[in-house]
Amino acid sequence: MKKLVVLGAGLAGTMAVNRLRPHLDPAEWDITIVDQDETHIYQPGLLFIPFGMYHSADVIRARRDFIPSGVRFVLAPIEQVDTARQRVVLSTGVELEYDYLIIATGTSPRPEQTAGLLGDAWRDSIHDFYTLEGAMALAHRMESFEGGRVVVDVMELPFKCPVAPLEFVFLMDWWLQERGLRDRSEIVYTTPLSGAFTKPVSSRRLGHLLDDKKIGLETDFYTERVDADRGVVVSYDEREVPYDLLVTIPVNMGADFVARSGLGDELNHIPVDKATFAMEEHPNVFAVGDAAEIGTSKAGSVAHFASEVFTANFLRGIRGLAPLETFDGHANCFIESGFGKAMLIDFNYTTEPLPGKFPLPGIGPFTLLEESEMNHWGKLMFRWTYWNVLLRGKDLPLPSRMLLAGKESA
Repeated sequence: MKKLVVLGAGLAGTMAVNRLRPHLDPAEWDITIVDQDETHIYQPGLLFIPFGMYHSADVIRARRDFIPSGVRFVLAPIEQVDTARQRVVLSTGVELEYDYLIIATGTSPRPEQTAGLLGDAWRDSIHDFYTLEGAMALAHRMESFEGGRVVVDVMELPFKCPVAPLEFVFLMDWWLQERGLRDRSEIVYTTPLSGAFTKPVSSRRLGHLLDDKKIGLETDFYTERVDADRGVVVSYDEREVPYDLLVTIPVNMGADFVARSGLGDELNHIPVDKATFAMEEHPNVFAVGDAAEIGTSKAGSVAHFASEVFTANFLRGIRGLAPLETFDGHANCFIESGFGKAMLIDFNYTTEPLPGKFPLPGIGPFTLLEESEMNHWGKLMFRWTYWNVLLRGKDLPLPSRMLLAGKESA
Protein backbone atom coordinates (compact mmCIF):
# COMPACT_ATOMS: atom_id res chain seq x y z
CA MET A 1 0.00 0.00 0.00
CA LYS A 2 1.26 3.50 -0.91
CA LYS A 3 1.56 5.98 1.94
CA LEU A 4 0.85 9.67 1.44
CA VAL A 5 1.63 12.00 4.36
CA VAL A 6 0.50 15.64 4.34
CA LEU A 7 2.09 18.02 6.84
CA GLY A 8 -0.19 20.93 7.74
CA ALA A 9 -3.99 21.06 7.85
CA GLY A 10 -4.36 24.70 6.83
CA LEU A 11 -5.90 25.78 3.54
CA ALA A 12 -3.33 24.20 1.19
CA GLY A 13 -3.01 20.90 3.07
CA THR A 14 -6.77 20.49 3.57
CA MET A 15 -7.47 21.26 -0.08
CA ALA A 16 -4.83 18.70 -1.08
CA VAL A 17 -6.40 15.81 0.82
CA ASN A 18 -9.91 16.77 -0.24
CA ARG A 19 -8.91 16.93 -3.90
CA LEU A 20 -6.76 13.79 -3.89
CA ARG A 21 -8.80 11.44 -1.73
CA PRO A 22 -11.55 10.76 -4.35
CA HIS A 23 -8.87 9.80 -6.91
CA LEU A 24 -6.74 7.53 -4.73
CA ASP A 25 -8.17 4.05 -4.13
CA PRO A 26 -8.46 3.49 -0.34
CA ALA A 27 -7.44 -0.13 -0.89
CA GLU A 28 -4.15 1.09 -2.38
CA TRP A 29 -3.48 4.39 -0.61
CA ASP A 30 -3.11 5.26 3.07
CA ILE A 31 -3.41 9.03 3.63
CA THR A 32 -2.41 10.86 6.83
CA ILE A 33 -2.55 14.58 7.56
CA VAL A 34 -0.63 16.07 10.50
CA ASP A 35 -1.04 19.33 12.37
CA GLN A 36 -0.02 20.60 15.78
CA ASP A 37 -3.38 22.10 16.77
CA GLU A 38 -7.04 21.39 16.19
CA THR A 39 -8.24 24.86 15.23
CA HIS A 40 -8.43 26.14 11.67
CA ILE A 41 -8.29 29.94 11.38
CA TYR A 42 -9.74 31.90 8.48
CA GLN A 43 -6.76 34.19 8.11
CA PRO A 44 -8.32 36.84 5.82
CA GLY A 45 -10.80 37.53 8.62
CA LEU A 46 -8.11 38.54 11.12
CA LEU A 47 -7.88 41.93 9.40
CA PHE A 48 -11.42 42.80 10.47
CA ILE A 49 -11.15 41.85 14.15
CA PRO A 50 -9.32 44.98 15.38
CA PHE A 51 -12.11 47.11 13.87
CA GLY A 52 -14.95 45.10 15.42
CA MET A 53 -16.21 43.90 12.02
CA TYR A 54 -15.48 40.24 12.87
CA HIS A 55 -15.13 38.37 16.14
CA SER A 56 -13.16 35.25 16.99
CA ALA A 57 -16.17 32.99 16.39
CA ASP A 58 -16.29 34.21 12.78
CA VAL A 59 -12.80 32.97 11.94
CA ILE A 60 -12.32 29.65 13.75
CA ARG A 61 -13.53 26.12 13.03
CA ALA A 62 -12.37 22.64 13.99
CA ARG A 63 -9.85 21.22 11.50
CA ARG A 64 -11.47 17.79 11.74
CA ASP A 65 -14.68 19.15 10.23
CA PHE A 66 -12.94 19.61 6.88
CA ILE A 67 -10.83 16.46 6.68
CA PRO A 68 -12.50 13.86 4.43
CA SER A 69 -13.50 10.39 5.42
CA GLY A 70 -10.68 7.91 4.92
CA VAL A 71 -7.94 10.37 5.88
CA ARG A 72 -6.27 9.92 9.26
CA PHE A 73 -5.68 13.10 11.29
CA VAL A 74 -2.65 13.09 13.59
CA LEU A 75 -2.37 15.87 16.15
CA ALA A 76 1.29 16.49 17.04
CA PRO A 77 4.16 18.95 16.40
CA ILE A 78 6.60 17.92 13.67
CA GLU A 79 10.21 17.40 14.69
CA GLN A 80 11.94 16.52 11.42
CA VAL A 81 11.61 15.04 7.96
CA ASP A 82 14.13 12.27 7.31
CA THR A 83 14.24 12.13 3.52
CA ALA A 84 16.87 9.37 3.48
CA ARG A 85 14.58 7.02 5.39
CA GLN A 86 11.34 8.55 4.03
CA ARG A 87 9.94 9.18 7.48
CA VAL A 88 8.38 12.09 9.35
CA VAL A 89 9.47 12.23 12.98
CA LEU A 90 6.93 13.77 15.36
CA SER A 91 7.75 15.40 18.69
CA THR A 92 6.01 12.48 20.40
CA GLY A 93 8.65 10.12 19.00
CA VAL A 94 6.20 8.56 16.55
CA GLU A 95 7.55 8.10 13.03
CA LEU A 96 5.35 8.17 9.96
CA GLU A 97 6.60 6.39 6.86
CA TYR A 98 5.80 7.91 3.50
CA ASP A 99 6.11 7.13 -0.18
CA TYR A 100 4.96 10.66 -1.04
CA LEU A 101 5.15 13.68 1.23
CA ILE A 102 3.30 17.00 0.86
CA ILE A 103 4.51 19.87 3.03
CA ALA A 104 1.81 22.48 3.60
CA THR A 105 2.84 24.03 6.90
CA GLY A 106 2.66 27.59 5.62
CA THR A 107 4.53 30.62 6.87
CA SER A 108 4.05 32.58 10.06
CA PRO A 109 5.07 35.85 11.77
CA ARG A 110 8.34 35.74 13.72
CA PRO A 111 8.56 38.91 15.82
CA GLU A 112 11.64 37.54 17.59
CA GLN A 113 13.57 38.09 14.34
CA THR A 114 13.55 41.89 14.81
CA ALA A 115 15.50 43.46 17.66
CA GLY A 116 13.33 45.26 20.20
CA LEU A 117 10.02 44.03 18.86
CA LEU A 118 9.28 41.63 21.67
CA GLY A 119 9.41 43.04 25.18
CA ASP A 120 7.25 44.93 27.66
CA ALA A 121 5.67 46.98 24.87
CA TRP A 122 4.56 43.91 22.86
CA ARG A 123 0.76 43.84 22.74
CA ASP A 124 0.71 47.22 24.53
CA SER A 125 2.01 49.96 22.21
CA ILE A 126 3.29 47.37 19.68
CA HIS A 127 0.85 44.99 18.02
CA ASP A 128 0.28 42.58 15.15
CA PHE A 129 -2.91 41.30 13.54
CA TYR A 130 -1.65 38.25 11.62
CA THR A 131 -2.46 35.94 14.53
CA LEU A 132 -5.77 35.49 16.31
CA GLU A 133 -4.21 36.44 19.63
CA GLY A 134 -2.61 39.52 18.09
CA ALA A 135 -5.79 40.66 16.32
CA MET A 136 -7.84 40.30 19.51
CA ALA A 137 -5.24 42.14 21.61
CA LEU A 138 -5.17 44.97 19.07
CA ALA A 139 -8.99 45.14 19.11
CA HIS A 140 -8.82 45.57 22.88
CA ARG A 141 -6.15 48.29 22.55
CA MET A 142 -8.17 50.20 19.98
CA GLU A 143 -11.15 50.40 22.32
CA SER A 144 -9.18 52.90 24.41
CA PHE A 145 -7.30 54.61 21.56
CA GLU A 146 -7.89 58.37 21.64
CA GLY A 147 -5.67 59.44 18.76
CA GLY A 148 -1.99 59.65 18.01
CA ARG A 149 0.53 58.50 15.46
CA VAL A 150 -0.26 55.05 14.04
CA VAL A 151 2.55 53.39 12.12
CA VAL A 152 1.97 50.22 10.11
CA ASP A 153 5.38 48.67 9.47
CA VAL A 154 6.15 45.87 7.01
CA MET A 155 9.39 44.28 8.20
CA GLU A 156 10.48 42.10 5.28
CA LEU A 157 9.35 40.30 2.13
CA PRO A 158 7.81 37.85 1.49
CA PHE A 159 4.89 37.72 3.90
CA LYS A 160 1.48 36.17 3.59
CA CYS A 161 -1.45 38.18 2.25
CA PRO A 162 0.70 41.07 0.99
CA VAL A 163 -2.23 43.49 0.55
CA ALA A 164 -3.43 43.17 4.16
CA PRO A 165 -1.17 45.92 5.59
CA LEU A 166 -2.53 48.39 3.03
CA GLU A 167 -6.06 47.28 3.85
CA PHE A 168 -5.29 47.92 7.51
CA VAL A 169 -4.23 51.54 6.93
CA PHE A 170 -7.34 52.18 4.81
CA LEU A 171 -9.63 50.65 7.43
CA MET A 172 -7.81 52.57 10.17
CA ASP A 173 -8.49 55.81 8.32
CA TRP A 174 -12.19 54.89 8.12
CA TRP A 175 -12.32 53.75 11.75
CA LEU A 176 -10.72 56.98 13.01
CA GLN A 177 -13.06 59.15 10.97
CA GLU A 178 -16.12 57.28 12.22
CA ARG A 179 -15.03 58.03 15.80
CA GLY A 180 -14.07 61.63 15.25
CA LEU A 181 -10.39 60.90 15.90
CA ARG A 182 -8.90 61.43 12.46
CA ASP A 183 -8.00 65.11 12.98
CA ARG A 184 -5.92 64.22 16.02
CA SER A 185 -4.26 61.19 14.41
CA GLU A 186 -1.61 60.44 11.82
CA ILE A 187 -1.25 57.23 9.83
CA VAL A 188 2.10 56.23 8.34
CA TYR A 189 2.81 53.17 6.21
CA THR A 190 6.41 51.94 6.04
CA THR A 191 7.47 49.36 3.48
CA PRO A 192 10.69 47.89 2.08
CA LEU A 193 9.19 48.34 -1.40
CA SER A 194 9.71 51.41 -3.56
CA GLY A 195 5.94 51.99 -3.63
CA ALA A 196 2.84 51.18 -1.63
CA PHE A 197 1.83 48.30 -3.90
CA THR A 198 3.94 45.33 -4.96
CA LYS A 199 3.15 45.84 -8.65
CA PRO A 200 4.11 49.03 -10.57
CA VAL A 201 0.78 49.29 -12.41
CA SER A 202 -1.12 49.03 -9.13
CA SER A 203 1.14 51.64 -7.53
CA ARG A 204 0.61 53.98 -10.47
CA ARG A 205 -3.19 53.61 -10.57
CA LEU A 206 -3.94 53.20 -6.87
CA GLY A 207 -1.10 54.98 -5.09
CA HIS A 208 -3.12 58.21 -5.03
CA LEU A 209 -5.40 56.66 -2.43
CA LEU A 210 -2.79 57.16 0.27
CA ASP A 211 -2.45 60.84 -0.66
CA ASP A 212 -6.24 61.24 -0.82
CA LYS A 213 -6.59 59.74 2.65
CA LYS A 214 -3.59 61.70 4.00
CA ILE A 215 -1.69 58.52 4.83
CA GLY A 216 2.07 59.00 5.06
CA LEU A 217 4.32 56.66 3.09
CA GLU A 218 7.91 55.72 3.92
CA THR A 219 9.37 53.58 1.11
CA ASP A 220 12.56 51.52 0.84
CA PHE A 221 12.34 51.20 4.62
CA TYR A 222 14.05 48.05 5.89
CA THR A 223 13.39 47.80 9.62
CA GLU A 224 16.56 47.06 11.60
CA ARG A 225 15.18 47.47 15.12
CA VAL A 226 12.40 48.91 17.25
CA ASP A 227 13.27 51.23 20.13
CA ALA A 228 10.18 50.85 22.30
CA ASP A 229 11.52 53.15 25.03
CA ARG A 230 11.74 56.04 22.58
CA GLY A 231 8.75 54.90 20.50
CA VAL A 232 10.58 54.76 17.15
CA VAL A 233 11.13 52.26 14.35
CA VAL A 234 14.68 52.40 12.97
CA SER A 235 15.72 51.32 9.47
CA TYR A 236 19.09 49.92 8.43
CA ASP A 237 19.97 53.30 6.93
CA GLU A 238 19.19 54.85 10.36
CA ARG A 239 15.98 56.60 9.40
CA GLU A 240 13.63 56.83 12.36
CA VAL A 241 9.82 56.77 12.28
CA PRO A 242 8.16 57.70 15.59
CA TYR A 243 4.91 56.09 16.70
CA ASP A 244 2.31 56.07 19.45
CA LEU A 245 0.78 52.82 18.21
CA LEU A 246 2.91 50.48 16.13
CA VAL A 247 1.17 47.79 14.06
CA THR A 248 3.75 45.38 12.70
CA ILE A 249 3.89 42.79 9.98
CA PRO A 250 6.84 40.84 11.35
CA VAL A 251 9.31 38.77 9.35
CA ASN A 252 7.51 35.68 8.04
CA MET A 253 9.19 32.27 8.11
CA GLY A 254 8.25 28.71 7.35
CA ALA A 255 8.10 25.98 9.99
CA ASP A 256 11.21 25.27 12.07
CA PHE A 257 11.28 21.58 11.15
CA VAL A 258 11.99 22.65 7.55
CA ALA A 259 15.34 24.07 8.69
CA ARG A 260 16.08 21.10 10.91
CA SER A 261 15.43 18.84 7.92
CA GLY A 262 17.61 20.86 5.53
CA LEU A 263 14.76 21.40 3.09
CA GLY A 264 14.27 25.16 2.79
CA ASP A 265 15.89 28.52 2.12
CA GLU A 266 17.01 31.02 4.75
CA LEU A 267 13.35 31.77 5.60
CA ASN A 268 12.39 28.07 5.73
CA HIS A 269 10.37 28.29 2.50
CA ILE A 270 10.83 25.33 0.16
CA PRO A 271 11.88 25.90 -3.49
CA VAL A 272 9.86 23.62 -5.77
CA ASP A 273 9.12 23.10 -9.44
CA LYS A 274 6.30 25.35 -10.69
CA ALA A 275 4.61 22.50 -12.55
CA THR A 276 4.90 19.57 -10.19
CA PHE A 277 5.54 21.42 -6.89
CA ALA A 278 8.20 18.78 -6.21
CA MET A 279 11.68 19.39 -4.84
CA GLU A 280 14.42 18.83 -7.40
CA GLU A 281 16.56 16.70 -5.08
CA HIS A 282 13.58 14.86 -3.56
CA PRO A 283 11.01 14.25 -6.33
CA ASN A 284 8.59 12.49 -3.95
CA VAL A 285 8.53 15.53 -1.60
CA PHE A 286 6.18 18.37 -2.53
CA ALA A 287 5.48 21.79 -1.03
CA VAL A 288 2.20 23.66 -1.56
CA GLY A 289 0.63 26.87 -0.32
CA ASP A 290 2.69 29.38 1.63
CA ALA A 291 5.30 26.73 2.49
CA ALA A 292 6.39 26.67 -1.16
CA GLU A 293 8.78 29.16 -2.73
CA ILE A 294 7.58 29.62 -6.31
CA GLY A 295 8.17 33.33 -6.78
CA THR A 296 4.61 34.58 -6.35
CA SER A 297 2.44 36.05 -3.61
CA LYS A 298 1.80 34.04 -0.48
CA ALA A 299 -1.98 34.32 -0.58
CA GLY A 300 -5.04 32.12 -0.35
CA SER A 301 -5.93 32.70 -3.99
CA VAL A 302 -2.50 31.43 -5.05
CA ALA A 303 -2.94 28.32 -2.89
CA HIS A 304 -6.33 27.75 -4.50
CA PHE A 305 -5.28 28.19 -8.14
CA ALA A 306 -2.04 26.29 -7.62
CA SER A 307 -3.87 23.37 -5.96
CA GLU A 308 -5.73 22.63 -9.19
CA VAL A 309 -2.47 22.41 -11.14
CA PHE A 310 -0.77 20.44 -8.37
CA THR A 311 -3.59 17.90 -8.09
CA ALA A 312 -3.74 17.19 -11.82
CA ASN A 313 0.02 16.86 -12.15
CA PHE A 314 0.41 14.76 -8.98
CA LEU A 315 -2.15 12.26 -10.27
CA ARG A 316 -0.35 12.11 -13.60
CA GLY A 317 3.02 11.78 -11.91
CA ILE A 318 2.09 8.71 -9.84
CA ARG A 319 1.07 7.04 -13.12
CA GLY A 320 4.41 7.89 -14.70
CA LEU A 321 3.03 10.65 -16.95
CA ALA A 322 4.53 14.08 -17.58
CA PRO A 323 2.80 17.17 -16.15
CA LEU A 324 0.24 18.84 -18.38
CA GLU A 325 0.80 22.46 -17.43
CA THR A 326 2.86 24.78 -15.27
CA PHE A 327 1.32 27.08 -12.67
CA ASP A 328 1.34 30.63 -14.06
CA GLY A 329 1.43 32.41 -10.69
CA HIS A 330 -2.24 33.43 -10.89
CA ALA A 331 -3.42 35.50 -7.92
CA ASN A 332 -6.34 37.79 -7.25
CA CYS A 333 -6.99 39.83 -4.15
CA PHE A 334 -9.73 42.05 -2.84
CA ILE A 335 -8.30 45.16 -1.17
CA GLU A 336 -10.53 46.83 1.41
CA SER A 337 -10.29 50.60 0.98
CA GLY A 338 -12.69 51.70 3.71
CA PHE A 339 -16.17 53.25 3.79
CA GLY A 340 -17.76 50.04 2.52
CA LYS A 341 -15.69 49.84 -0.65
CA ALA A 342 -12.90 47.63 -1.94
CA MET A 343 -10.70 47.11 -4.99
CA LEU A 344 -9.78 43.93 -6.83
CA ILE A 345 -6.53 43.01 -8.56
CA ASP A 346 -5.87 39.98 -10.78
CA PHE A 347 -2.37 39.11 -12.00
CA ASN A 348 0.23 36.39 -12.56
CA TYR A 349 3.98 35.98 -13.04
CA THR A 350 4.10 37.88 -16.33
CA THR A 351 1.00 40.09 -16.37
CA GLU A 352 0.51 42.92 -13.91
CA PRO A 353 -2.94 43.89 -12.61
CA LEU A 354 -5.06 45.40 -15.39
CA PRO A 355 -8.34 47.34 -15.32
CA GLY A 356 -11.55 45.71 -16.49
CA LYS A 357 -14.25 43.37 -15.17
CA PHE A 358 -13.98 40.05 -13.33
CA PRO A 359 -14.79 37.21 -13.65
CA LEU A 360 -17.20 37.70 -16.58
CA PRO A 361 -15.74 39.87 -19.38
CA GLY A 362 -17.59 43.18 -19.61
CA ILE A 363 -20.07 42.12 -16.94
CA GLY A 364 -18.18 41.49 -13.74
CA PRO A 365 -19.79 41.89 -11.26
CA PHE A 366 -16.41 42.88 -9.82
CA THR A 367 -14.38 45.83 -11.09
CA LEU A 368 -10.60 45.59 -11.41
CA LEU A 369 -8.32 48.37 -10.13
CA GLU A 370 -11.26 50.52 -9.03
CA GLU A 371 -13.13 50.96 -5.78
CA SER A 372 -16.69 49.65 -5.59
CA GLU A 373 -19.23 48.52 -3.03
CA MET A 374 -19.64 45.25 -4.94
CA ASN A 375 -15.95 44.47 -4.42
CA HIS A 376 -16.42 45.06 -0.68
CA TRP A 377 -19.33 42.61 -0.54
CA GLY A 378 -17.32 40.17 -2.60
CA LYS A 379 -14.58 40.27 0.05
CA LEU A 380 -17.08 39.64 2.84
CA MET A 381 -18.89 36.87 0.93
CA PHE A 382 -15.60 35.08 0.35
CA ARG A 383 -15.70 33.80 3.93
CA TRP A 384 -18.65 31.55 3.06
CA THR A 385 -16.85 30.37 -0.07
CA TYR A 386 -13.74 29.59 1.95
CA TRP A 387 -15.49 27.38 4.51
CA ASN A 388 -17.90 25.68 2.13
CA VAL A 389 -16.06 25.42 -1.18
CA LEU A 390 -12.29 25.94 -1.05
CA LEU A 391 -11.47 23.97 2.10
CA ARG A 392 -13.65 21.10 0.96
CA GLY A 393 -11.75 20.85 -2.31
CA LYS A 394 -14.70 21.79 -4.50
CA ASP A 395 -14.23 23.57 -7.79
CA LEU A 396 -14.98 27.25 -8.25
CA PRO A 397 -16.13 28.38 -11.72
CA LEU A 398 -12.81 30.16 -12.20
CA PRO A 399 -9.90 28.94 -14.31
CA SER A 400 -6.62 28.32 -12.52
CA ARG A 401 -4.81 30.25 -15.24
CA MET A 402 -5.19 34.00 -15.50
CA LEU A 403 -7.34 35.11 -18.43
CA LEU A 404 -6.94 38.39 -20.32
CA ALA A 405 -10.60 38.36 -21.41
CA GLY A 406 -12.44 41.27 -19.79
CA LYS A 407 -9.25 43.20 -19.10
CA GLU A 408 -8.06 46.45 -20.67
CA SER A 409 -4.58 47.75 -21.28
CA ALA A 410 -3.02 49.54 -18.33
